[in-house]
Amino acid sequence: MIDSFNLKNYFFYFASFIVIIAGIKMASEVVVILFLAIFISSIFSTLLNVLEKKNIPRIISYFLILLIVVFISFMFAYVINISLNDFVENLPAYEEKFKNLIINSIHFAQVSGFEIDKQKILNTLSFSSFFGYTTNIIGSIGTFLSKFLLVIIGVAFILAESKSFQTKLKVIFRNNARKLEHFNLFSYNIQRYFVVKSFTSFLTGFIIAIVLSFFGVDYPILWGVIAMLFNFVPVVGSIIASIPAILLALMNLPLSATIWVIVLYVVINISISNILEPKLMGKELGLSPLVIFFSLIFWGYILGIVGMFLAVPITMTLKIAFDSNTSSHWIGILMSDLSRKRDKSKEVLN
Repeated sequence: MIDSFNLKNYFFYFASFIVIIAGIKMASEVVVILFLAIFISSIFSTLLNVLEKKNIPRIISYFLILLIVVFISFMFAYVINISLNDFVENLPAYEEKFKNLIINSIHFAQVSGFEIDKQKILNTLSFSSFFGYTTNIIGSIGTFLSKFLLVIIGVAFILAESKSFQTKLKVIFRNNARKLEHFNLFSYNIQRYFVVKSFTSFLTGFIIAIVLSFFGVDYPILWGVIAMLFNFVPVVGSIIASIPAILLALMNLPLSATIWVIVLYVVINISISNILEPKLMGKELGLSPLVIFFSLIFWGYILGIVGMFLAVPITMTLKIAFDSNTSSHWIGILMSDLSRKRDKSKEVLN
């Protein structure tokens, strides 16, 4: 029988969770900026520590990193803005090419013996809506990057406070060394996750941009940036990022070249996401596919399209926090992908 006191605690925790989530959803615009500032700071704080170990003065290291953040942010915003404007100008031509591609495909199917109502398919398909949806997705990313100034300011303040924050933690946990050890472990794992994920995402986008440029696909840098950003979205991110580039390849390149583009997209994403990333990340940082799927839905609903990019980082942060504390370690195990710990699980069971 469940103890009435514990039952009241469970209801209290559940109600608190609902209130917190509702508050986050209502303040999603501010929360997104805060989360991004914290995550980006986690990445560059590692670089800040490396520069300090090289005996570079902290103030010089700080301004150097801030300059890098500003440069990367404005480069992304510039590339997406320029490419998007050019893409919108050429949209009518792409719509016509896409329509001709569908007509030729229907004709080929009819010649092969299939009975297809061409007019019905053309009436069903809305080419302008499809390309409009693609433009809206890229446009939303571009709009968000244009507001990235607030994130940069947040990163600047967090990095400036990072040294004093460590001192504050030592004061807070001066009588409890174990809690300080748990927090340091949590901080280390978070930094490692973001550094590795950012590196593999950049590598994915860089290689894809080179491949698309080699085959002559329009806007290779834009699709490389999109591939890099959508690499943070699990499961469906790489698929969504590949669709515009593959369609442009179908419209402008021979079928053989398009097949090569598709194959290389698959090879690049599988090699980096399923082989390189787990080796660099560490098996203990794996999330269950079920947790990834529902976190994508949940944070996408709470924070919008940016929440889909932040879904895995936020969930991974929670998992690492649970793993770093013995009292909540069991929650981290429930969120883990035990198939990547098969050997350890067998040892425990035996």
